[in-house]
Order: sequence, then structure tokens, then C-alpha cells
Amino acid sequence: MKRVLTGIKPTGHSHIGNYFGAIKPAIEFTQNQDNQCFYFIADYHALTTLENKQQMIDYTYDIACTWLACGLDADKVVFYKQSDIPETFELNWILCNVTPKGLMNRAHAYKACVEKNQEAGVDKDFGVNMGLYNYPILMAADIILFDSDIVPVGLDQKQHVEIARDIADYFNRKFGKTLKLPDVYIQPETATLVGLDGRKMSKSYGNTIGLFTTEEQLRKSINRIVTDSRMPGEPKDLNCTLFKLYSLFAGKEKSKLFGQQLQEGLGWGEAKKQLFEVANEYIKPMREKYFYYQNHRDEVDKILADGAAKARAIAQKTIQRVRKSIGVK
Repeated sequence: MKRVLTGIKPTGHSHIGNYFGAIKPAIEFTQNQDNQCFYFIADYHALTTLENKQQMIDYTYDIACTWLACGLDADKVVFYKQSDIPETFELNWILCNVTPKGLMNRAHAYKACVEKNQEAGVDKDFGVNMGLYNYPILMAADIILFDSDIVPVGLDQKQHVEIARDIADYFNRKFGKTLKLPDVYIQPETATLVGLDGRKMSKSYGNTIGLFTTEEQLRKSINRIVTDSRMPGEPKDLNCTLFKLYSLFAGKEKSKLFGQQLQEGLGWGEAKKQLFEVANEYIKPMREKYFYYQNHRDEVDKILADGAAKARAIAQKTIQRVRKSIGVK
């Protein structure tokens, strides 16, 4: 049996990139009875960006309700909050002591901050706290703690899984073979999801499409999608953002027909209308479940508490094994 693990950081309201890039493929793993799935809300990771307590509360519930609304069966997986697993943070400290600083220097998020500071002519570490710098080690602890075999992530997170493998290997070389080395899984068609402006969909770019906004807000988001200057009647390029997004919501036959219409000169306005219709039809049943769970947060709390109990039973065994390896009783 393969152990599959992935998590989502609660740093804002869920968008369709979260769904197609992480949640949907993760839920599909649960349909294989040979997989044991661990899905968590990475709330302590969110401390690097959250502004206040209320954001932590609201965004954590948002992610939890999103998972459940999108079809996660909590009876078939281990679904929990990172903050409910203290063993994660014990392992984090242990792993800090086998992780070379040079490995953290090469982490994408830290390198991006350094490059930005150098361009601005300020100290390279300006605005960098140790949470951001050590972020990959905590992620490694999340992954390694549960002897994960497969970690489904977006393309931008691939490096973090590779770093987790490196850290586990460093530990094993020093203390003997104790930790499992995880493998990354990236769903090819959703490796990089495009946003409203054609760039990667990201909250930091402000180009996301909210997953559970109102129908009117969904329509407004779709109408903001950047298109080229081709007029109605002129053939459109199927590499455009509209077609890519349409293909996520529709089956192959429907997408093929939409593509033919674009190549025959379908106007951008009509194309956006069709994208809204297919997206709204897809999202509507999940949207209703999402607001049910938001209005019944006590049920969500119970589900997460049950998941944490299952997770801790496994995490404690890993920590006992690690402690034995390093000589701590």
C-alpha cells in the first residue's frame, strides 16, 4: 500500500488553481484502494504571510470546507490540521540539525527574496524571517513524518519534495536508515495553471478565479480574462487562456467543440459567456456543500479532530523510531 500525502496552506480563499492543481488529483488518489491518503491543512506554514489571528481562523475553515465540498471522504483518508500534530515540530527541529545551510540557500522562495532585494539595492536578507528561510525543512517534516511514498504537488512545489528527499537522505547517512525518501507526483495537464492574465495562477499575482464566489463574482472574474485583439470572425489561438480554462471544466468532446468554434472565429465575449456557463455548472454542486460546512463548523471541527487522532497514532511511531536512531529515550 502506497502512502499519499499533500497539504494546502490557508493563506486566502480557495481558487480554481487549488482545486485542479492539488485537491482534485489528491481526491482521485483516494479512489485507488491501494493508496492510504494523508491530507492536511498547513496552518503553521501560513504564519509566514498571514496578517492576524482572524485570517488564520477564516482561511483554515475555508480550506477545510473546500476539501469536504470537493468530495473528500473523511472516512477514507487521514484529514487533519498540521497544528494538531506536535510530532511534526519535534521532527522539524531534529531535521534542522542535519540540513546544510547551502540547501536552504537554494530554495526558490528564499532565492526570489534575495534577488528582489539585490535589485532594490538593499541587504539581501531584508524582510526575510527564519520561518520563510526554514520553510522547506518544516515541509520536509510534514512529508517524512508519515513515511510518505507519493506527494502530489504543483510544479512550483516540486523542489520542496526534492529537498525533503535530500534531508531524509542526510539523516539516514548520519544515523542509519530510518526515514523513507518520498517521490513527487505532478499531474501533467495541471502542472502550471494559468490565471486571468495568462501567467501562472497565484494569489500573489492577483489573477485567480475564486472557487466558491457567487455566480456574479465568477462571471466578473471570467470577464476579466486577458485576450488578444482578434475580432469576431477571426480565428483564435487554442493556446489562449480561455481555452485552457474551458478544458479544465469540460470533457474532451465539449472542449473539442469549443476549440472548433474559437478557430472558426467565435468572439471573445461569447467565448467568455460559454466558459462561465460550463464553469458555473461544474462548481455549483460543490458551492452548495461548501456553504453547508461553513454554516456547520462544529462538524468540520469533529472531522479534523478525528483525523488528528489517527494521524498522531502514526506520527508517534515515527518519532519513537527517530528518537531511537539519534539516541534519545
